[in-house]
Amino acid sequence: MAPLNFWNIAQDEPERIALVDPAGHQRTYGDLNAGCNQLVHGLRALGLQPGDAIAAMLPNSPEAMELHLAVQQAGWYLIPINFHLVGPEVAYLINDSEAKVFVAHESFAPAALAATTELNFPLDRCFAVGHIPGFAPYEQLKAGQPADRPANRTLGMVMNYTSGTTGRPKGVRRPLPGTEPDDSMFGALRGYGIEPFDDNVHLLCCPWYHTAPLVMVNPSLHMGHKVVIMDRFLPERFLQLVQEHRVTVTHVVPTQFVRLLALPDDVRARYDLSSLRSVIHGAAPCPPDVKRKMIEWFGPVLDEYYASTEGVGGTIVHSEEWLKKPGTVGKPRPEVEMLILDDSGNEVPRGQVGTIYTKSLRGSVEYFKDPEKTARGRHGQHFTVGDVGYLDEDGYLFLADRKIDMIISGGVNIYPIEIENVIIGHPKVLDVAVFGIPNEEWGEEIKAVIEPLPGDEAGPSLAADILAYCDGKIARYKLPKSIDFVAAMPRDPSGKLYKRKLREPYWEGRQRSI
Repeated sequence: MAPLNFWNIAQDEPERIALVDPAGHQRTYGDLNAGCNQLVHGLRALGLQPGDAIAAMLPNSPEAMELHLAVQQAGWYLIPINFHLVGPEVAYLINDSEAKVFVAHESFAPAALAATTELNFPLDRCFAVGHIPGFAPYEQLKAGQPADRPANRTLGMVMNYTSGTTGRPKGVRRPLPGTEPDDSMFGALRGYGIEPFDDNVHLLCCPWYHTAPLVMVNPSLHMGHKVVIMDRFLPERFLQLVQEHRVTVTHVVPTQFVRLLALPDDVRARYDLSSLRSVIHGAAPCPPDVKRKMIEWFGPVLDEYYASTEGVGGTIVHSEEWLKKPGTVGKPRPEVEMLILDDSGNEVPRGQVGTIYTKSLRGSVEYFKDPEKTARGRHGQHFTVGDVGYLDEDGYLFLADRKIDMIISGGVNIYPIEIENVIIGHPKVLDVAVFGIPNEEWGEEIKAVIEPLPGDEAGPSLAADILAYCDGKIARYKLPKSIDFVAAMPRDPSGKLYKRKLREPYWEGRQRSI
């Protein structure tokens, strides 16, 4: 019996709906497969060999899904590029990844052109969805190419770049397995009770260029699901699409929960969300109060995970478990081996905070062209990204913070996430970041930076109200010594916070941060 995957489904059920694009146009499995195959033939005609890299700066779109499926069966590395980056940042990723081909959307033409000009990247290897001066049309890659299944198929992979929250992004690279791309394509959806076909509909509402959204949506195509694409997240539009398409599974981030909860009650009550079976979330910590409100609204369909681009993590927790263990990010999956180690590399007792190490879920991992950074993250066969947490007596993981974000004040370790989880519960707070700033006596003191809800006036009165709200909910030594306000928090669309950008001005002129 042929294995279940996208390519075989396309062969057996070519008229099955695969994608609904942001404009509402549908694309079948047969059509998507034909385009995918033509891409493989077209890119091979350019001389691409297994192991070569293709950089792509595309919105959530059929072209992004098509290109990923092509890479998966031709042994290439796909480099998804954050489309909010500017020219020099795009140039760095293209150059560092050693990409042989660059595909971009016309919406991002200024950055794409600046990057290729800086690198003197050959224009005969640049392709545009839409029109970018000097770029060849994306469709030219497929024009005249056969739509049949390519020969010598071998599994390709995505090389995502870390978000660069602590420095320049690094490519997370795994060796190509050298196997045919036919088996074990269900990947990350296995742990969420999502089955092939079964009328499942997947809503892609986070940017595809981040690790988790692509890791979640690609298995849906290999399971025969319909994928509905949002090109940008609008809270009410999200609810409309869930109701219209009877969406069963989606991946979101906590900032999207906050935006959904900020909708007026009458808007929230307008939509039927009963089709939802699994609302998967991760990428950033979710404040317990926010998650509890979402479970009350959506029902017990929230499934949380802890993982990283590097493969560290691999936990999962369903709503019913979480309500018994509020704040947990779940137990390690059966195939995951997790260690909590102290600074000397010794395993710590249950309940004690240490650095989280995981034996990689997807084989060995390295930071591309940075063996020193790779070595720093390794402990034997285990790897860390510097996250800190503990396993409770029942084996549930609770995150404390990243080592770099921990505040040391008067010799006491203070974890910002604990303070942020309290502040976000204030009715006038949309987003918050807590970190340490210099204090001559204590080493560091606690600073909170807050993005208020639209229409709420930032200033001393709101700061005093927030501090009063926190008093009694956390120990007084954890209360922020001062609060600043910003119009918008520097988060990327996956929800990850660039806390470094907030923290650096306060440490300017210092030789080092604590």
